[in-house]
Amino acid sequence: MSFAERLVEELQNKVSFTIPVFGGIPVPESVMNTWIIMAILLVASVCLTKNLKVQPTSKIQLTLEVVIGFLFDFFEGMLGEKGKRYVPWLSSVMIFVVCANISGLFGMVPPTKDLNVTAALAVMSIVLIIYAGIKGKKFKGYAKSFLEPMPFMLPINLLEIVIRPLTLCMRLFGNMFGGFTVMELVKLLIPVIIPIPLSVYFDIFDGLIQAYVFCLLTSLYIHEAME
Repeated sequence: MSFAERLVEELQNKVSFTIPVFGGIPVPESVMNTWIIMAILLVASVCLTKNLKVQPTSKIQLTLEVVIGFLFDFFEGMLGEKGKRYVPWLSSVMIFVVCANISGLFGMVPPTKDLNVTAALAVMSIVLIIYAGIKGKKFKGYAKSFLEPMPFMLPINLLEIVIRPLTLCMRLFGNMFGGFTVMELVKLLIPVIIPIPLSVYFDIFDGLIQAYVFCLLTSLYIHEAME
């Protein structure tokens, strides 16, 4: 097998298994890895919150409170008092995207390498943004905002509804896919030592940055829709 063929094989979204109904439904690797990450987060959330105390005594609860407190303070600072209801969702998305982005460190293919996964995240974000706009301004006020600052801006303002999820989707997908491609190239060419520092950058640093940017932009769009 040639170098190019090996690289293409590594980059393909392989089918993990097939559900034996309706003639067989293929489950892509990205979907399987997403399920695994969600299951791990669900089990971890149950285990970590079993014996919480008003006055924390364990290091686990203290660490958990610091992380959750940081996320809530960050998003509340962005959204203000009116946007507090969206903080749990944004915090959950941040945690999921971080775990998805750094899953490559544990031998998994990051789900965010798949355009379908990032598109689903972007669609959920834009639905929340529209809901926040209607909830904050009422339907009439939100519809009227598309005519601002001048009525002839209506087509451009409507186009933003499509552009925003597209930019969120492509930004996250492009960075994660690009990093994954570079890492696979390096592993195929120089399989020893060199991939380690690059993996630290692409899987950890770049993964955290992209999760931050995705949730930051979503919170900014929500705040703009409410205001």
